[in-house]
Amino acid sequence: MRSVKMQDVISYKNRPPALWSLYGKALTSRGSGARSPTVPPLQAELLGVTTDPVRAGRYADVCGYRSSSRMPMTWPHILAFPLHLKLLTEEAFPLPLLGLVHLRNRITQHRPIAYGECLDIHVRLDNQTDTDKGIEFDLVTEARSAGRLIWEETSTNLFRQPDKSSGGSHKGPPPAPERLPHSALITAGESLGRRYGRLSGDLNPIHMHALTAKAFGFPRAIAHGMWSKAHCIALLEQQPAWQEGPVTVTASFKKPLFLPGKAQLNWDEKKDRWAYQLLNEKGDAPHLTGEVIWK
Repeated sequence: MRSVKMQDVISYKNRPPALWSLYGKALTSRGSGARSPTVPPLQAELLGVTTDPVRAGRYADVCGYRSSSRMPMTWPHILAFPLHLKLLTEEAFPLPLLGLVHLRNRITQHRPIAYGECLDIHVRLDNQTDTDKGIEFDLVTEARSAGRLIWEETSTNLFRQPDKSSGGSHKGPPPAPERLPHSALITAGESLGRRYGRLSGDLNPIHMHALTAKAFGFPRAIAHGMWSKAHCIALLEQQPAWQEGPVTVTASFKKPLFLPGKAQLNWDEKKDRWAYQLLNEKGDAPHLTGEVIWK
């Protein structure tokens, strides 16, 4: 059920918008073509949503989370995904969806969320910035339980503009990443993109199969960035020094992880702040870098 409330908040109760109709709009989206497009302050909400434990359990398994009475830290992102897609396929949104690049993601979990807990989820477009590569903007997501904010996320996306100056195009290759003291090997199978895509709802062709990825300029399918972040969190949570309490986990997405492929999770454990990075199999280039910060 959908209604439009005051302040143009697109509202759904109990059930999110159907994804299949949004997929069609995503594939045909071409943007407005404006030279200086403005991202409007669109908003959407999903009220009174609960989690399907079977689907969430399969998601936890694909991402490597241990069985628990608590939802995976990244699960609210999955609950909010239909709202994200809804806003990005609205007629008022001026950019082509398939041209967007996910740059960064920041999740703050104020407390763990239990299975069966009823949530209200709100999403908005915000913080447009013009950069030397193009337009950046944020998808800001908040999850509340009984009116209290318990989880929030900022996903920063880039729309590349070819007429923008590349700035550092004449610089040499970046230095090899500093190696951190702890590491674990990660293996990502060829079918990972399809398995994660079915559970997350993110069926972007670049993740599904080598053939569809080649149509977008990739030699093979690439792992979802949010799978990579979720898998890193799942492994870090299993370390003896992992702490309870409010926590923020950031991620900056770098080079794609091609499927099938192997990678190294590399991290350093400080008192209240861990640095981590997902490196390629050789350990000389990052797929993502980030921090875990306890309040």
